[in-house]
Amino acid sequence: MKNVIIIAPKKFENLKNKISEDGVLKFYVVSDFERTLTNLFVKGERIPSLISILRNGNYLNPRYRRLAKDLFDQYHPIEINPKIPLREKQKRMVEWWKRHYEILIKFGFNKKHIEKVINSGKIKFREESLEFLDSLYQYRIPLLIISSSGLGRKAISMTFKKKGRLYPNIYVISNFLQWNGNGNLVGVKEPIIHSTNKNGSIIKKSSAFKAIKNRRNVLLLGDNIEDCQMIKGLNYKNVIKVGFLNEEIKKNLEAYRQNFDVLILNDGDMNYVNNLLKEMI
Repeated sequence: MKNVIIIAPKKFENLKNKISEDGVLKFYVVSDFERTLTNLFVKGERIPSLISILRNGNYLNPRYRRLAKDLFDQYHPIEINPKIPLREKQKRMVEWWKRHYEILIKFGFNKKHIEKVINSGKIKFREESLEFLDSLYQYRIPLLIISSSGLGRKAISMTFKKKGRLYPNIYVISNFLQWNGNGNLVGVKEPIIHSTNKNGSIIKKSSAFKAIKNRRNVLLLGDNIEDCQMIKGLNYKNVIKVGFLNEEIKKNLEAYRQNFDVLILNDGDMNYVNNLLKEMI
């Protein structure tokens, strides 16, 4: 387990025991999608998101790629800058995605482009993550996927379906894209979900809330520190937070240690998470 760090072992064992004692009917999982259930690196190439596959590929007009990259270069530094106040950051993230969706509409983004991205071979589930999904389905444990994916709910659902894992216990909470009769993008339903507003209020407004409202114990999975806020505002009792620190380990280790209970380093597999799940259920 050289790629696994347990931050406070005694506290962690206590949390595990409490969740186990309450039983499977009180338990659910909240997870990010990109870089959490999927790998950051695929065949040596850095694939941070579904939208990055579209942005860096030859799916749309080359002008789209240039404009999308310009937006990324302008707004991503804001997204990852811890010194910028949250409210200002949230404002700029909405601004970014609205501008991005405008250029997607302008250059004829279509449902068929989502299919091409899904079939690109550049999306890789972490090793043993499919077994994790199988276990959650077997024990009827709700899995809430909260994602700021620019390609939205449909694209994420399609990745599960492609692997034969679009189980009824999986709830995908992500951006809802709007299409016309020809399958062309015409808009996105607000509020736009981005990296800094993924929290319990979004869950409460979704169909997933009914499945978890009487459950109080949570396993949270994420690759960004902001992912720790995914259950903020919910009524929970015990939570174990597992963070995937995929790159720049030395630079980010201390900040991640302060926010997660367990860290999985270097774009590692889901073996530890699977074993943890077995211990608790």
